[in-house]
Amino acid sequence: MPQIDLLDAYPKIQRPVDERSQASAEDRILSKRFGREYFDGTRQQGYGGYYYDSRWKPVVSRFCEHYGLTSKSRILDVGCAKGFMLHEFLEAIPGVTVAGIDISDYVLGQAMDTVKPFISLGDCKELPFPDNSFDLVISIATIHNPELGEVKMALCELERVSCKDKFIKVGAYRNEEERKRLERWNVVANTFMYCHEWESLFEEVGYTGDYTWFNP
Repeated sequence: MPQIDLLDAYPKIQRPVDERSQASAEDRILSKRFGREYFDGTRQQGYGGYYYDSRWKPVVSRFCEHYGLTSKSRILDVGCAKGFMLHEFLEAIPGVTVAGIDISDYVLGQAMDTVKPFISLGDCKELPFPDNSFDLVISIATIHNPELGEVKMALCELERVSCKDKFIKVGAYRNEEERKRLERWNVVANTFMYCHEWESLFEEVGYTGDYTWFNP
């Protein structure tokens, strides 16, 4: 269960934390519906427009190399949104099996045509797949969205449906400055903790996969 940043190839961006911190109570309510406002609304509400621009391509190359993925691999993206990462897997490994779930009806309706046959509505705390279904389960900035009890359920679900590897990215902080920055940025997540608290939680629930931290 090592900490490893497999997203180090993702283009570095300067997140507008000050702008996001101006989100109103109404903005936050709309954001937590994970609808149009969160994905394609303003920066106060979420992404400020979530569109395809190939930025996941180098990340997928990193995953392929690190986990030795082949055309026989089965990959699940929990919180797949519009399916950009799954699209890159299909491009990078012809014949690979992919699946994705997301809690948002809206974003699934906006998904790329290449991945629509492979994605469905679902919740990270109750994955609609049999045990040991996937060689690699990925969840980026999704597992921290529910309350703590449901986070534990989600981590157990990742373990259940994976027969091999897992990778997650969750909101975490190492000091008070990072904690305040996360609070200013966050509009949807309910579970942020110190890095060491996350690691204790992983041990508690038996999460054996890889992980890295999100802090804007």
